[in-house]
Amino acid sequence: ERAGWDVERNGLSGGPCVRVFVGGKRHVTVDRALRLLGLGTESTVAVTVDDQGRMRPKALEVALAQHEGPAIVCAQAGEVNTGAFDALPEIAELARTGEAWLHVDGAFGLWAAASPALRHLVEGVAEADSWATDAHKWLNVPYDCGLAFVAHPDAHRAAMAMTAEYLVADPNAARDQMDWTPEFSRRARGLTVYAALRSLGTSGVAALVERCCRHAMRFAEQLGRLPGCEILNEVVLNQVLLRFGDDEMTHAVLEAVQQSGEAWMSGTTWDGRFAIRISVSNWRTSDEDVTRTVAAFQRSVAAAG
Repeated sequence: ERAGWDVERNGLSGGPCVRVFVGGKRHVTVDRALRLLGLGTESTVAVTVDDQGRMRPKALEVALAQHEGPAIVCAQAGEVNTGAFDALPEIAELARTGEAWLHVDGAFGLWAAASPALRHLVEGVAEADSWATDAHKWLNVPYDCGLAFVAHPDAHRAAMAMTAEYLVADPNAARDQMDWTPEFSRRARGLTVYAALRSLGTSGVAALVERCCRHAMRFAEQLGRLPGCEILNEVVLNQVLLRFGDDEMTHAVLEAVQQSGEAWMSGTTWDGRFAIRISVSNWRTSDEDVTRTVAAFQRSVAAAG
């Protein structure tokens, strides 16, 4: 509407050029979403990032100044490899100045808001126009329990709501899910999320998040003492990124730990180098699990060396 184009009637084709400003280390699902929306990956403007994957606000400022027309800024709360958080207060101010929609991809990082000790990491997130986060990570509920939050309910409902003669709406209903989601009918995904939150409560969610982050910090401290281990990230949340010597050695260590059955973590590529990515989010992970996993790494490093 602000650009003078009726998307509901005309679609995106032929409309004003929409640019999506994203960090160079964005999650791959951002690009997938743009394909599904019909915007395409050519709509993205990749903003340079620092060594932790955080978008550089100055680079974003320059990029926004070079664009005229509708714009979306997609910031991150928790980079998938490092756990790093974009400078949300600065980015929010730039988006507001540039009249851009600010979306925050917080698949796991938004849960830091549940912890008084970690809440500072998401400072500025309230200034965003929309958020996305996952419940299948820290709440440990089944997959496809993603959550979307939009700060503008009128715009949100206008984009989703439809009516038909055979749909009899309850005028007294507080909320009809068909007015807020892409699906007309779907299973009750929200039930498991509600049950987990109801069971844990505010203090339980905070304790779960903080416990996982303590485990991650302990992983970084103890694994960092092993011969040849390089911790690649600043451990600010529940992610630990590490490698051993070269790619071949790192592959060998990872495979040996996986084969040991003590724990499972994935491999990844960071700045062109193979690395090991530890992500602690399971409610059952204990201090003893960390101890056993570190021991498995010790044995694997010795065997690979």
